[in-house]
Amino acid sequence: MNRLSHNMSLIYQSIIYVCGFFLFWEWLRPLDTITDTGSVPVFVIFTGFCFFLSLLKVKWWISSPLKIAGIIFIIDSLFIPEGLFSPGWFQVLVMHIQFNFEVMLNQDWSQMTPLFRSMLFLVLLWLMSYLLYYWCVVANRIFLFVLLTFIYITVLDTFTSYGANIAIVRTFIVSLLAMGIASFMKEMDKESIKFVGIKKISAWLIPIVAVISFSTVVGFAAPKLTPQWPDPVPFIKSTAENAGFGEGANTVQKVGYGEDDSQLGGSFVQDYSPVFRATVEKKHYWRIESKDFYTGKGWERSTELNYDELYNGEVNSRTFSDTVKTDDYRAYIDLEPDANLPKVVYPYGINAIQGNENVQYLMDRTTGSMEAEGPEVQGVLDEYAIDYSYPSFSLEQLIASSNDDPLEIQSLYLQLPTNLPERVRGLAEEVTNTKKNRYEKVKAIESYFSMNGYQYQTTDVAIPGKDDDYVDQFLFETKIGYCDNFSTSMVVMLRTLDIPARWVKGFSGGQKIDVKNTTIPGEAGLYQISNSNAHSWVEVYFPEVGWVPFEPTKGFNSPVDFYEESSALPEGTETETPTPEEQEQQTEQRQRQAQERLQEEEESKSGMESSNNMTWQWYVIGGLVLIVLVYLYLARYRIASYFLLRKYEKRSGVKVYQQAYHFLLKVLEHKGYKRETGQTLREYAKYIDTNFQSADMSRLTYHYERILYRNEMDSNQWENMTELWKNLIKRSLS
Repeated sequence: MNRLSHNMSLIYQSIIYVCGFFLFWEWLRPLDTITDTGSVPVFVIFTGFCFFLSLLKVKWWISSPLKIAGIIFIIDSLFIPEGLFSPGWFQVLVMHIQFNFEVMLNQDWSQMTPLFRSMLFLVLLWLMSYLLYYWCVVANRIFLFVLLTFIYITVLDTFTSYGANIAIVRTFIVSLLAMGIASFMKEMDKESIKFVGIKKISAWLIPIVAVISFSTVVGFAAPKLTPQWPDPVPFIKSTAENAGFGEGANTVQKVGYGEDDSQLGGSFVQDYSPVFRATVEKKHYWRIESKDFYTGKGWERSTELNYDELYNGEVNSRTFSDTVKTDDYRAYIDLEPDANLPKVVYPYGINAIQGNENVQYLMDRTTGSMEAEGPEVQGVLDEYAIDYSYPSFSLEQLIASSNDDPLEIQSLYLQLPTNLPERVRGLAEEVTNTKKNRYEKVKAIESYFSMNGYQYQTTDVAIPGKDDDYVDQFLFETKIGYCDNFSTSMVVMLRTLDIPARWVKGFSGGQKIDVKNTTIPGEAGLYQISNSNAHSWVEVYFPEVGWVPFEPTKGFNSPVDFYEESSALPEGTETETPTPEEQEQQTEQRQRQAQERLQEEEESKSGMESSNNMTWQWYVIGGLVLIVLVYLYLARYRIASYFLLRKYEKRSGVKVYQQAYHFLLKVLEHKGYKRETGQTLREYAKYIDTNFQSADMSRLTYHYERILYRNEMDSNQWENMTELWKNLIKRSLS
């Protein structure tokens, strides 16, 4: 190989190695997102420095001191305040090394100091530069590293907060370029083509760049399918303890109370783990907080939490006015030890809260969120008592309520995304176009879902895509969901009508426990509330009344009582106090619904069993198909040899003989008899004959060369050549 050809080869190898560096960079990018690693750019620069020295093929006795000097410079800059190489500098370094060696001997890895961990990481980067140099330049096998890079970033994108959308595109472009050049070099080497014959880089570079650019544009611009399988993360995380609680988008686990509602939708795993017990005279909902800002994908707070201290536990704040009729009660809350519920749960009309004397209770007035702090809390509440005045709302008062909402109410609770689909507003207007007052409009939307085919379901629930609106998707496309879908849709529909509404979350009433306990006061009952009772509903603002709860979710009842003061209600008004005949009809309807639900559950179980059977059948069929495919792949050369032999027995000619000879070379290479670079066919034939202890390959090659170079084809020898070819194929595959 002359000097020009050698230089061209170095250029191509350098491009591949640079691509390897950019791929390795993708491994370093997530560190500042998913770990507490600081100064990531410093590590990237050091990695580039190691790659650069390897690319230049600097002698080890020169490159090693340079890399050690780089490590010393980084460690000094980041961790050691003393002057470089001063006595204090060496003292700090030796102290860290001694301490960390003791830590390693004790296998207490978490106690390793940042200085020592960084030094080990830098050494690892040094070694990786050597490994990638071997993969990319020496072995010219970059595919494995490309595959590992794709797996690495996709796993991080799935299971961590790292977003790999752009990383995937970068990796795709760099990988195609690297593998394209690597394949080009392999073909050049395989065919023994000298680089001197390639006069212009553009002869091969332009096609590669064009293919990469076209593929990238098509892949980026083409429409993408929505996820075809359920998200595995909630299922995997559902096996963890304390599921359902926590902060952040990645804590979506089992059903339960969670503080992050910015991305609603998707299926969840039922969890019947108990959260708290409530001793109360009346079963009702347990409120935790409300949220006001709808993003199109979920709920957030428009204001920061501002907790006020509750002196002596007195709340002095209600969601409704003093004109609302109330009944006074006391509730006793006993939280489960493992519940890990960070918030106070309370009924409507809370007046005061009493607990451990060392615990101080705090409340955010806007959202109603309550927390506790003190030495007895330690992040988890224990037990407390609540005095409250539970409301009953007058239908007459609600109907007569005006539309004069205060400005602060309008500014917070009429917000909607600017890109909310117009058909949501159109549906709200259509549902309420015959209603005369706010209450009637609210009731019309509340009852709309139960009468128009919407289904309550916790599995196979859609997650809105990038360009989808959560409410619009539920109202017009899926019509399947759980409480979040129903309650969010009602709030948004009301806001399109300029009716202030907010989204509320907490727990439903729970299950009554039959216990014989003399300590339960009066007519009170004991209720068990579990994660499966986590729930969301709606509060609507009425100027003369305050915030009134409503329940749009199919299968759930209103969280509060309504009553009729007089019979002089406007014609067509929906009331909450049915006649005895209506009550009987409602009872019969509930019984029918219960029977239908039981029948649906039985059919669902039967369908699941049938589905499971079908699933196992498909598994068996798939396994058999996979076995057949594996066998066909392993026996591909034998099968091809059989058909080619049949073909060669019936046909003859120069082209047929050349095809047969080339196929034989492939089979020999597949079995490990590789033809070396620069080796002639005669030399290769002698090598094969030496291994097979015969002269068949040399004889076959002799005929091949006469055909190839002299264009001589002796038909009398065809049967003999076919026999030689068949013998060599059999010996190769034996």
